[in-house]
Amino acid sequence: MPVETLVEMIPDYAKDLRLNLTSLFRQTELNETQMWGTVAACAMACRNGLLIEELLPEAAKHLSATALEAAKAAAAMMGMNNIYYRFGHLSSNAKYKELPSRLRMNVIRTHGADPVDFELWCLAVSAINGCGVCVDSHERVVREKGLTEEAVLTAVRIASTLHGLATVLEAESYVETQ
Repeated sequence: MPVETLVEMIPDYAKDLRLNLTSLFRQTELNETQMWGTVAACAMACRNGLLIEELLPEAAKHLSATALEAAKAAAAMMGMNNIYYRFGHLSSNAKYKELPSRLRMNVIRTHGADPVDFELWCLAVSAINGCGVCVDSHERVVREKGLTEEAVLTAVRIASTLHGLATVLEAESYVETQ
């Protein structure tokens, strides 16, 4: 299983990531589709080739083709939206919040996955990308649709662990080449 491959690559200075990574796959707060969709979307959002290479094929074993494509779409769309909406939040010019975004977001209506799952994946990617506006918006939606705070934090725990792992793997790839 690719998770074991990744675990073996984690250096001792990051052993907490090793422990966190293995425990993520034993969580019970998310169903299989929610968990593996979060893993897929977050692997993409972390932009680390090794995570993508190892985790997307594993996610494909646990997700329908539609759910996998929706998870990828969540990462792609939030990669765009998080920049746009974070800019509006960070700028002191209130006019930016009033103007239309003029960004295509058709996938929100056409992804074909369970709407709660898609929102959860958008939330986890938004946490990685640091967009408070999007985190707040997607968190509110998943909570209104019945997910618990524990489920939300599990998705964020997946996001944070994969992001930390991506950081270590990227740094170690430079150390190994020297």
